[in-house]
Amino acid sequence: MLSLIKFPQVFSINQVPKVFHEDCIISGYRHPRSSATDCILSLFQMTNETLNIWTHFLPTWYFLWKLVTVVLMQQGWPDPFTWPLLVFLISCCIYPLASSCAHTFSTMSLRARHICFFFDYAALSFYSLGTAIVYSVYAFPDKWLNSSFHQWYIPIAMANTVICTILACYSRLGLPFLHYNFDVVKRLPESPKFSKFFRILAFAYPYLFDNIPLFYRVFLCTGEGCTDNGTDVLHYKHIALAFITGFLFATRLPERLAPGSFDYIGHSHQLFHVCSILATHFQTLAVEQDMVTRRPWLTANSIPVSSVNSVVPGLLCVVLNLIIVFLFSLPLLSAPASQKSEDGKDKKVPAKLCSCY
Repeated sequence: MLSLIKFPQVFSINQVPKVFHEDCIISGYRHPRSSATDCILSLFQMTNETLNIWTHFLPTWYFLWKLVTVVLMQQGWPDPFTWPLLVFLISCCIYPLASSCAHTFSTMSLRARHICFFFDYAALSFYSLGTAIVYSVYAFPDKWLNSSFHQWYIPIAMANTVICTILACYSRLGLPFLHYNFDVVKRLPESPKFSKFFRILAFAYPYLFDNIPLFYRVFLCTGEGCTDNGTDVLHYKHIALAFITGFLFATRLPERLAPGSFDYIGHSHQLFHVCSILATHFQTLAVEQDMVTRRPWLTANSIPVSSVNSVVPGLLCVVLNLIIVFLFSLPLLSAPASQKSEDGKDKKVPAKLCSCY
């Protein structure tokens, strides 16, 4: 059946606009003005995005199954103690789905590319808050429960979510209307390294903050109140995979060692996706085990679980992130119908070697 379908043509790096270039990836690019149909068809042909899409689209269904299991089979919704887990699992469904959609449809146009990844960044920020919510209830070390840091942990995580979504979106084009509008669609600042630094900061900072109680619990805490309940092995696996994920994102290995050799299979973004999903998998197992084993003690000694410290922060995060995405997307959506950005034209750019940094 697939042999009867005419798949879209793929291009090399010197045949697509610079904004579509990926570090050290030489071939396998889709047309920069693909139709939605072409984008969907590209799921079933080898491009440099194919595995980026599938490595996040398929795990979405796994986390959705985990969510349905908690809601239906464990009757989680009527039980307030499971609400943080539900918010976390919803975020685990949304961030890989948003990522796979961004990679799928980002070649429809230059504007679509930016907007798709704005949503991707917002979904990652929501996942960060989901992590903070579930850790606040289930993973805090015993001796930190009800402390000032525990009480301010979720509000700070919410502020981080807003700041880091803005920072990640800023890393693509700058500030809306000030640095770009409908007829100025370019990367700002001009240095890709500068943009990459902001993006890494936007992803790394909330992760490090969210995991402060976990790092203390599994690496530093000694003596009474350290919550040694056998879950630490799962937390170790999650932390190790999370740091590998960050390392791959920051270093662009292995493709920077051999540009063009890992265009279709094995480049850092594919490995980054796989490691991030595995990290989330072990994180899910760990918080589920913490929830079950620590429930009697937490119910008696910790802050009671309510919508205020679980569902409401999650909903507020979604609303604020959508507003941020809208504000950053508005200049790109306000172009007159007849206006066509210079970078959006189907054109060739001068051939040059991949810039590896």
